[in-house]
This record gives sequence, C-alpha cells and structure tokens, in this order.
Amino acid sequence: MSKPAFSFEFFPAKTEQGHEKLLTTFDELNQLSPTYFSVTYGAGGSTRDRTLSIVQALLERSDTPVAPHISCIGDDKAEIAELLDLYKALGITRLVALRGDLPSGQVGMGELPFALDLVKFIREHSADHFHIEVAAYPEMHPQAKSFLFDIDNLVNKYKAGADTAITQFFYNADSYLHLRDALEQRGIDTVAQPLVAGIMPITNSSNLIRFADSCGADIPRYVRRQLADFGDDRKAIREFGFDVVYRLCERLIAEGVPAMHFYSMNKVEPNKRLVEALGLVSDELVSNDLSSKTLSSESASV
Repeated sequence: MSKPAFSFEFFPAKTEQGHEKLLTTFDELNQLSPTYFSVTYGAGGSTRDRTLSIVQALLERSDTPVAPHISCIGDDKAEIAELLDLYKALGITRLVALRGDLPSGQVGMGELPFALDLVKFIREHSADHFHIEVAAYPEMHPQAKSFLFDIDNLVNKYKAGADTAITQFFYNADSYLHLRDALEQRGIDTVAQPLVAGIMPITNSSNLIRFADSCGADIPRYVRRQLADFGDDRKAIREFGFDVVYRLCERLIAEGVPAMHFYSMNKVEPNKRLVEALGLVSDELVSNDLSSKTLSSESASV
C-alpha cells in the first residue's frame, strides 16, 4: 500500500516572537519532507500583510512549496487580481481558495461572494498557473441549505477548476468516505481531483470544542466526555488525543486516502509524532533524525 502525501497548515503569528517561533516550527516540520505548507488568511483579508510576510519568509528558507490562503468575500476583483499577480511574481504555484468570513461590522459580500466565484476568477485571470485547493465539509458547511446542496457546491468548485479539495477536520472516518463516494457518484474522479483529509490533532479540549462549534465539525460523544473527565490534565488529554487521531488516520490510510493536511496550530508536536508514527516519513529521514538526536545527547554529556 502506498503512503499518502501529507502537508501542514500555519496561521499568521501576531507578534515578532510568534513569527520567530513559527519559522523554527517550519524548519523542524520541513525536515519531514511534506508536500507543501499552507498559510491562512484572516476574515476579509485582515491578516493579508502578515500572511504575505510569512509566505515570503518560508520561501526564502526552503524550496518546499507554500500555498497561501486567499479569500474573496468583501473584496473586489481588482484587489484579488493584484494579489494573484503578486503571488505569481513570487513564484507561488499553489493557492487555497476560500470564501472566507466578513470582518465584524462590514456590510456587503463583494464582487465574488462565494468560493465558486473565486475559483472561476482565478482561472479566468491566471489560467492554469495555480494549483487550486478548495474547502470540503464531510459533515456539511454550517451555513449550507442541505447536505446535498453542499456536495453539489463542492462538485461545482471542482468543475470550475479546483484541482484538490481539503476537508474541514473530522473525527468520524465514515463522514469522509461518504463524501468521497458521493463525489464519485457525481462524476468526480477523486484520483485526478483528490479529496484530502484535514486532520486536527487534539491537544487542548476547550480550543477544540470552540473550533468545532464554530465550524460545524462534530466531536464524537465519547471524545467529548473523555476530554471533560480529564479536566486540566494536559498530559492525559494529549495522549488520549493522539490515540484518537492516530486511529482515525490509520483507518483513512487503509481506505486509500490520497493525502492528509495537518492543521498544525503552529506546533511541532503532536504533528511530527503523528506523521512519524503513521509511517509517512521515509525510513532514511527517521534514521537521520534519530542519529542527530543521539549525537546531540552525546555532545551534551561530554
């Protein structure tokens, strides 16, 4: 069985210290040889400058592709065209195209109100220069009219020019498999246009529940109850969370998932631990990492 590809998502740091920490995290995760890194984009482009700054910094540190998120809601075509031209000039060949959220207090959806409109515009403006990733929702977008409507919307994004879809995080493998089968039934070849599984490691129960409630992702009842029972025991939460996500990924790999995109939360662990435990990293890289740690330990004891 072939190993699925994997990649990581970062979000723009708010402080200089956070920025430096992010670069260190990038260096460590990049040693695992991911396919690419994505960098998120705030509501209405509110982190545009910070996103651009991080993208440029990562491009300077490595040849690993970087995929900036780009959203459309509230923006006009001229602004988006300017950003596309800038990314093209920087050598960016991959984008994550999203509708995004309106900033608080802003009125009006803009010239491109939906991700489908953005995908069409990117193709009209930049032809096939960019590999376009879009969002998918195994458990339905919280604002969708119905589950079938949501699936049809994803199909339309593929047909408009999306190369790949990345799912919202989930903990029920069957929801991913149902969505994949539904796409196949609607004529989408998920080998040529893959459905990538978005993976959220569990390290903090309150943050996880907040994220899930805001985006409509389901946390299984047994997971919620166990996290509640652990209270403030961070070590127990991390170990339980690792087991839950590891078993989820094992099932997805067994079912032939083409790739996994880890929502890293700008942390090395547990992302590195999961990737290594799942056997996604080449034996040579693991061996070199172990050798490096051994040498560091020996040096420290001299």
